[in-house]
Amino acid sequence: MALSRRVLLGHLAATGAAGAALTAAAAPARAAAGPDRGGRRVRTGFARLAADGYRLLEGERVGVITNPTGVTTDLRHIVDVMHADPRVRLTAVFGPEHGFRGTAQAGGSEGRYDDPATGLPVYDTYNKSGRELADIFTASGVDTVVFDIQDVGARFYTYIWTLYDCMVAAVLAGKRFVVLDRPNPVTGRFASGPVLDKAYASFVGREPIAQAHGLTVAELALLFNGEFVPQAAGRAVELATVRMSGWHRGDFYDATGLPWVPPSPNMPTPDTALVYAGTCLFEGTNLSEGRGTTRPFELLGADGIDRRWAAAATGLGLPGVHFREAYFAPTFSKFQGKTIGGVQLHVHDRAAFDPVRTGIGLLVTAKRVWGGFAWRPDHGIDRLTGSAAVRTMIDAGADPDEIVAAWQDGLAKFRTVRARYLRYPPA
Repeated sequence: MALSRRVLLGHLAATGAAGAALTAAAAPARAAAGPDRGGRRVRTGFARLAADGYRLLEGERVGVITNPTGVTTDLRHIVDVMHADPRVRLTAVFGPEHGFRGTAQAGGSEGRYDDPATGLPVYDTYNKSGRELADIFTASGVDTVVFDIQDVGARFYTYIWTLYDCMVAAVLAGKRFVVLDRPNPVTGRFASGPVLDKAYASFVGREPIAQAHGLTVAELALLFNGEFVPQAAGRAVELATVRMSGWHRGDFYDATGLPWVPPSPNMPTPDTALVYAGTCLFEGTNLSEGRGTTRPFELLGADGIDRRWAAAATGLGLPGVHFREAYFAPTFSKFQGKTIGGVQLHVHDRAAFDPVRTGIGLLVTAKRVWGGFAWRPDHGIDRLTGSAAVRTMIDAGADPDEIVAAWQDGLAKFRTVRARYLRYPPA
């Protein structure tokens, strides 16, 4: 290598990617980066890595943690692109929940197999952590583990905990770790919602971050490495992050020029991601969160709910959102095949909309207007909100403003920590 690994890591940490100039030998990377769609153009971490001729991975046996969102702007998968490029020694792929090629539903994965397109071994990381996951990295024979998955900005979206678990396992297995950044689709303007109490840690929240964290995956990796990985693994992982260019903290996904690939089967559009940090809380209840419809997490309901819920939610005066009385029949999951009543969220002002506060308001009003309301018996709501506080306050009759006020001290502390790891301009 022309530069030592540590020199190169330091250079990329400072700049987000190595030098902008491309030689003739690096020309194939232009195709990997994809066509310019005009206007302000966001280039992902992978696009910048490829444009630099993969220098960060030179001489390394590489394994990639990814899923169907790991694509170029012309929708070729990065594994296919890297496998075809002689400058990269790609030797393994690691699949998260839903799998590398995305064939599994929620709570499932693809298991261990050889990828038919590339012949590469694919290892299953879902629900694995610690020494078990470290042993998978060791068995794969890789030197460097690369992470490239599109997140949606919510604490309980499991890909960020796959990131965390893999960082811890990389320490235990003695592997280097590289994170290729992608946008937070709902912006990185602020963090909101309750912060996890470690007593409620699970795969939908390993460490104390806010429910809507307001970070990109590379920023999260930096925060994890600075605050949590050393306690879990004994030291920080050897980490490099390749930042995007052209992205600002106030950008919603449709401002990026990047194609949207559903990160999971029930995350079909960026509109879904916009509401998810709040309405996913309905997974902790006996109401449908819209799985099995064309608008998951935007449609909510149950058998016996009528127009009174939409009216009650509207009466809260929540900013940026309207609530429409709606009726739907889920094709799977809760109330499969049964027509039920509820609401559809229509976000009309994204800048004013707070998904977490909205989710709390909807829980409060659902319980008030529908006598059949119940929490899931396993108290999954506590894992989603990060403690028992939201559930117990709603059961005690608290209004949304009281519930939101109760988490402000913890949120303020998290925002102070979060500020140390922000890497993109505000506007």
